[in-house]
Amino acid sequence: MPPLLFDHDALAKRRERANGTAWFLHDQAIDMIHERLSEVNRQFTKIAIVGFRASEWAEALKLNAKCVPDSDILDLAEGQYDLIIHAMGMHWANDPIGQLVQMRRALSPDGLMIAAFFGGQTLSELRIAFAQAEADILGGLSPRIAPMGEIRDLGGLLQRAGLALPVADNISLNVTYENALELMHDLRAMGETNVMLARHKTPMSRALLNAMTAQYQNHFTEQSRIYATFELIFLTGWAPSADQQKPLQPGSAQTRLADALGTLEKDPESDK
Repeated sequence: MPPLLFDHDALAKRRERANGTAWFLHDQAIDMIHERLSEVNRQFTKIAIVGFRASEWAEALKLNAKCVPDSDILDLAEGQYDLIIHAMGMHWANDPIGQLVQMRRALSPDGLMIAAFFGGQTLSELRIAFAQAEADILGGLSPRIAPMGEIRDLGGLLQRAGLALPVADNISLNVTYENALELMHDLRAMGETNVMLARHKTPMSRALLNAMTAQYQNHFTEQSRIYATFELIFLTGWAPSADQQKPLQPGSAQTRLADALGTLEKDPESDK
């Protein structure tokens, strides 16, 4: 078992208090997934959506889907679904590859899995502002912003989970606010505040809050407004199937690239 990073009891309470005024990032992810599904020439009939807002996602995507909480053990029967969507929760998973493995097992052959979640560049500005403020005020650092996966590593997770035709891509969104307190208000409204097990359980001091907001204002401001980066990662993979397209083996090409391009191929061992 991987080490536990996140307090899921605290996460559930934060999500219960989320007031729904800041779902614009979910809306963006839904639009991106709708676009991907429109490009797939398939009619999906057995669908599951994983996430704490799964029913809202199903309604927005106009899908008749089973809605499943994003708990450590997913309520998904083996081999039952031709489409599973993991909806903006995998960045809080203690075992993200375990989530992918469970979804792959729940897919029927040639079934599709799409996961959308926050990536490693998310809140990079807030992370830096807190780090500098804590160094100045407390003389050290504490866990404030959750660690999130980098896209260069995430494609490999799909392969490790046994999914075929893996694709990992991302979009980066810059959102502006009047100040850092407005950003933190939005994070609370999203249910996306700190639930790391190693977090400080005591309230943040006024001195630290003031130092963080000053650092943010000084270093991450454009046209009198602070900006915040949100990176959305999208992972796509298919359950293996015998009649599925497969990549060609290296060296199996029947035509040289130089011939196809109408150019001369240079010998890498030659000086000419």
